Amino acid sequence: MEIELAICLANQSGEGCASSHKRPATYNIRMTSNLPFFSLANLKTNDNTWEKKCRFGGMAFQNTIKLFNFKVPFANEIYHITWMREDASDRNGGNIRSATVADTRVYVVRLVGVRSGGSNLYGLMVTAPFELRGKHDSAIGNFGIPQYGGSLAGVIVYPKENVMACDEFSNSFPSKPGALPTFLLVDRGACVFAKKVLNAQNAGASAVLVVDDTNEPLITMDLPHEDDEAEKYIQNVTIPSALIDKKFGEELKKAVSSGQMVNVNLDWREAVPHPDERVEYELWTNSNDECGAKCDMLMEFIKDFKGAAQLLEKGGYSQFTPHYITWYCPEAFILSKQCKSQCINNGRYCAPDPEQDFSIGYEGKDVVVENLRQLCVFKVANESRKPWIWWDYVTDFHIRCPMKEKKYNKRMDAERIQKCMGNVNEDAENSILKEEQDAQIGKGSRGDVTILPTLVVNNRQYRGKLEKKAVLKAICSGFEETTEPAACLSDEIETNECNDNNGGCWQDKAANITACKDTFRGRVCECPLFNGVQFKGDGYSHCEAIGPGRCRINNGGCWQETHNSTTFSACQDSKCQCPPGFIGDGIKNCEDVDECKEKIACQCPECSCKNTLGGYECTCSGDLLYIKEHDTCISKKVDATKASWTAVWILLIILAAISGGAYMLYKYRLRSYMDSEIRAIMAQYMPLDSQNEHLVVKHIGQ
Repeated sequence: MEIELAICLANQSGEGCASSHKRPATYNIRMTSNLPFFSLANLKTNDNTWEKKCRFGGMAFQNTIKLFNFKVPFANEIYHITWMREDASDRNGGNIRSATVADTRVYVVRLVGVRSGGSNLYGLMVTAPFELRGKHDSAIGNFGIPQYGGSLAGVIVYPKENVMACDEFSNSFPSKPGALPTFLLVDRGACVFAKKVLNAQNAGASAVLVVDDTNEPLITMDLPHEDDEAEKYIQNVTIPSALIDKKFGEELKKAVSSGQMVNVNLDWREAVPHPDERVEYELWTNSNDECGAKCDMLMEFIKDFKGAAQLLEKGGYSQFTPHYITWYCPEAFILSKQCKSQCINNGRYCAPDPEQDFSIGYEGKDVVVENLRQLCVFKVANESRKPWIWWDYVTDFHIRCPMKEKKYNKRMDAERIQKCMGNVNEDAENSILKEEQDAQIGKGSRGDVTILPTLVVNNRQYRGKLEKKAVLKAICSGFEETTEPAACLSDEIETNECNDNNGGCWQDKAANITACKDTFRGRVCECPLFNGVQFKGDGYSHCEAIGPGRCRINNGGCWQETHNSTTFSACQDSKCQCPPGFIGDGIKNCEDVDECKEKIACQCPECSCKNTLGGYECTCSGDLLYIKEHDTCISKKVDATKASWTAVWILLIILAAISGGAYMLYKYRLRSYMDSEIRAIMAQYMPLDSQNEHLVVKHIGQ
């Protein structure tokens, strides 16, 4: 785990900062801790120390923080460094004077940021001025509340004084009515990140951009240590913040100083991948409840988020996995007091002492055992297809078994859980904890897990305060658009953009149909499926019903007119086409065709034509009858004669059919009668033949 350390020069007692050292000097750095160092580079001694030579020149240490990178085992441990200055030189009037000085000083080392692999950079878009326009990387701070799934636009302000924001501002930077929010640009150094952000927040800033003081890869801003002051920062910071690189920050300062308006946009819409309709997230946590403000915040979050987490899990919308960080003890230190009190399975799995004091309270190995138990609770619950039970157990354990009441590590009688945990005292690997150690190493875009607690959503590390609403937003931003559950679309979580001018999408006010669909990130304009009828179009300016049933919805968007209780419609199953007797586009208009004027029908010499809506009426002069199919007039008498003969022929055909049927019935009955008479006559002779056959058989047998 690579962490960045802030070193403040202090006196022998570790209080305050010593006087300046402006001469170039080379120092032996010796780093000590009450914990063994795991995987520590440049380890030169057999105890828990680290040594390295560093040279600094022309630098005043007073009120200065110098940054180094070390590999250390525990992020929440306070280390001490002793610097021994080997030599010094000073140029005085052209003469160089050299000396060896035994100058020993104590330094307090504090964690100020974490470098981790993977992608934890977010887009910061500059929209003005033109020469700075474009996208730049930024590292979101691990405190405050970022707007996952959304964005925040603002204007950059660089203060004329208190540029490091380590003191309270004498003036304020609130947003003016109708203007963009204020993004305060501050310099890195002199105090912790969270203090800068809190001071800016109290001065009315909506977001903070911290300019790095050296050219280096961006780190995640985090709290360096846990104390009352740090707790105040982490609890009260609510605005988002981000670290930007030195070069980009200097360009912003220059533009602001020259009087230009610099507009930027912090965009979190793509901060979390959103590939499908299910979100996978994991929480790297700890059962230790005596580690200060962050532990309290973690336990409060688990309790508050339990309901939402179980709702998402039971609905099949999410897949949650808890994780626990452990470390291993180097083989050389396995028999040491530190390893024995903080590790299980012969030094393979370790956790820091809860009180940072080996002589009192619970030990680190107690934490490891409870972590293992909680992992097994999840494993057994997951195998039972009820993974949400983990939330019940953890919240119940925190309430009933706190360390302060000496009830920690209360054992469960569940046989399956005990079997899962195995023997924590044997010299062997534990498969559950081994998987956890392997999972700490970053894969893909996630990066190594080095901060507790850490939330990972769709393999991307969450940055910001662990707070129910903020975390739910991060999870909701991980759903593919339009697949979000109802919990992500509540007014408390997001703003329904369809309520504002229908989101700029197509709508049919008459039928109360809209193409606007609210999503967590905003809205989509998508032609809908309404009452079983599918609409098709671009969703913005045009949507039309297609397929069977389309005419049920607003007549399929086609022309329609009612006249004298008769309705004429241009709607057909596949298109809009004017009905017979009309002409037009079938959508906006269909005009009646005047068949008489256009000489389309009723054109015979004896015909008299009268136009009607959608048709015509044709009559014949005198005693004539109009035949529409032939568009002609014929005599009614001729028709009557033809009709009479037709009736006669029909009657004759019916009589012939009846006669034929009666004859066939007679023939059938006669034949049946004759057949029965013949069978009766033949039956009289059949017994004689049978008797003769019987006698012959009997004679032969004798």
